[in-house]
Amino acid sequence: MGWTLMIHGGAGSMRPGVLTDAEDQGAREGLTAALEAGAAILRDGGDAVDAVEAAVRVLEDDPHFNAGRGSVYTWEGRIECDAAIMDGRGREAGAIAGVTATRHPVSLARAVMTESPHVLLSSAGADAFSAHVGQEQATQDWFATPERRRQLDEIKAHPDMPFDSAMKYGTVGAVAVDEAGHVAAATSTGGLTAKRWGRIGDSPLIGAGTYADDRAAAISCTGSGEHYIRLGLAHELCARLRLTDAGLDATADAMVEELTALGGKGGFITVTPQGEARWAFNTPGMYRGVVGRDRPLKVAIYGED
Repeated sequence: MGWTLMIHGGAGSMRPGVLTDAEDQGAREGLTAALEAGAAILRDGGDAVDAVEAAVRVLEDDPHFNAGRGSVYTWEGRIECDAAIMDGRGREAGAIAGVTATRHPVSLARAVMTESPHVLLSSAGADAFSAHVGQEQATQDWFATPERRRQLDEIKAHPDMPFDSAMKYGTVGAVAVDEAGHVAAATSTGGLTAKRWGRIGDSPLIGAGTYADDRAAAISCTGSGEHYIRLGLAHELCARLRLTDAGLDATADAMVEELTALGGKGGFITVTPQGEARWAFNTPGMYRGVVGRDRPLKVAIYGED
């Protein structure tokens, strides 16, 4: 079926009328730009890993999404980013958590994968590694936006309200299969508004929110991270595809059912080495998009899109 690229920008309460016209249009433009960046690589015979990194970098620079610029604040008023990337060819992976000064967290995750013997670096150590390997740095002011500060102030004024109660801004991710049949996945997030005590979600945890295996699929998740961690959802989906004959649609549906049964909310995107592509979510909407050699570019937000 040729190359395919899928992206997401978070799952949540997005319905027509919940988003303003400007938010709707801005998100769609951001998703389109990310698809075009990744497709330019895959169209020329490039690697899936390069494509998912390129797509996520675009979303990290777009303040409509909760990753990179536009990331949410911690309780203490800091911005701490998490990201992961994985290459399905040899299951190499890199991830970072609690990073405060790298413009493109997904590229730092890739540097962990290619320039270190490790998989996951965190906090001050990850920041130091970022400078050591020459990643582009950015100040906290560059990441910050007035809307994210407003969200933090609202939660701190009402400490009993649920985290990210509006759920309009989410984790970003990309999955791809290239012309050679190799898959890759990447995920990036600012986490939860008002997160405390060094909380880390599923996005940088290989097998929870991010996974890629040429024997099965690539997957990137978004939603209530603690539930994805408990399920090991990303690896579980790939393992079921590899070890059973259930097929992508049935397996994806089963994973959403299990997520829902645990009380989790969110969704995921996934592609197989054969070019099958699927998104699935149990929320009213999910920022998402797909393009491929034989698939016209499409972006969507709401469940009915």
